[in-house]
Amino acid sequence: MKPILKVLPEDQLQKVIEEAIELLSSPGIKVGSPEAIDLLYSSGAQVDQAKGVVKLPEQLILNCLESVPRDFYLYDANFSPAVHYAGDEVHFDPGSSGVNILDSDTLEHRPSETGDLVDIIKISELLDVYDAQSTAVICHDVPEEIGDFYRLYLVLLFSSKPIVTGAFSTETTQVMFDLLRISGDSSEQANQKPRAIFDVCPSPPLNWTDFGSQNLIDLAKANIPAQIVSMPLSGAAAPVTLIGSIVQHAAECLSGITIHQLANPGAAIVWGGAPAQFHMREGTTSIGAPETSLIISGYAQVGKSLNLPTHAYLTATDSKLVDAQAGMESAASTLIGVLSGINMISGAGMLDFLACQSLEKLVIDAEAIANAKRFLGGIGSHTKTLALEHYENFQFPGNFLAQDLTRQLYKEVQYMPSDVIDRGSLRSWRQKGNQDVFTRARIRVDNLIASYQPPELSPGVKDELQKIVSSHARKAGMDILPKVN
Repeated sequence: MKPILKVLPEDQLQKVIEEAIELLSSPGIKVGSPEAIDLLYSSGAQVDQAKGVVKLPEQLILNCLESVPRDFYLYDANFSPAVHYAGDEVHFDPGSSGVNILDSDTLEHRPSETGDLVDIIKISELLDVYDAQSTAVICHDVPEEIGDFYRLYLVLLFSSKPIVTGAFSTETTQVMFDLLRISGDSSEQANQKPRAIFDVCPSPPLNWTDFGSQNLIDLAKANIPAQIVSMPLSGAAAPVTLIGSIVQHAAECLSGITIHQLANPGAAIVWGGAPAQFHMREGTTSIGAPETSLIISGYAQVGKSLNLPTHAYLTATDSKLVDAQAGMESAASTLIGVLSGINMISGAGMLDFLACQSLEKLVIDAEAIANAKRFLGGIGSHTKTLALEHYENFQFPGNFLAQDLTRQLYKEVQYMPSDVIDRGSLRSWRQKGNQDVFTRARIRVDNLIASYQPPELSPGVKDELQKIVSSHARKAGMDILPKVN
């Protein structure tokens, strides 16, 4: 028996869907892409061309919802299934699209660059708790015009894991598709066994921009999985009540699914998001607030009631440093995500409302994830009786440490953390230099990077990837790409 978390009563789940569908009828949604508007209009939606507002009929929504795959796989570089979006299976990837990196020496946030992303990829590649890579940070040392596919290019060079990514513009989406095709055996293989999933974001409230709605269509036609990242900001760009934000989230996801499935019925898409509570005192988007985790657990429960794959942003913090607040918020939300059975959880390593990545936090979060997964494993039963075998030939005062059963079973029931976590005595801790968790994490980061070995890429593939990225870089005014190693 696995522990589970449900924050909404069962009778409220259908009510969320009903009210979301009602919102999509009135006031409707704004849609920017002309192709998306044409798809919706030709399928029976009511369109106000002057305002760009579309009102969706309930039956159209339900029909499109019916065609969504209830599960699918992401594959690794060898086209082996690696991530299963289904049921209560839980996977993790680092948080994506950070604009800063925490400098380990100065503890200042500085703009992230190529070397920072490469380090994140290397660490994530070596830590088993990260089931997928992400295009984790913006590389400020390359032109903005090539930023999205340049990040994907680096992941393809340095990782063999599945990839959670996203495009920044309609013009560059096809370049990213080309990079994925080149990194695989063929376009057919890439379509049948996708390695990457693309985040697609509506703009709250109830707005699918030109890029967002077109991105849904392009991904559907390319048969590359899409992950809706709905971002209701409770109290500012969504209702202040948590259930109201969950209803808006459902409306944005249902409308995105409708556009996506009209473009290609049966293409894979995920019920996901990155909501936040708007902090009324500070005016910030609090990812670490308990209300944010409640919204996420609630919307995941709604998605699961529809038997849809799910995603969320958790394992992150509002804190600016890798401190006690960061540990508290990240570990708590990680456990909530795991107990909610969310299929892909993004956000590990992230500080400052998802703006900053930290290599040290990435390895500390790996321990929080491992702890949460151990908790999800439950208590279990490892012997024929609950406990009686342990008392055979028992003599007082009793020494379970000497039992054969203890030696046989302790690895099954205990998670053994890395040296990042201190489980030693005070004397042992002092003998190791009185190190705090950040210092131990820095050592772990250095050791992982030193032990990293790149995946094998055929010279032809590597050269072709570099050729495409270099060509677009030159058009953007950069003659030589940053050196990577």
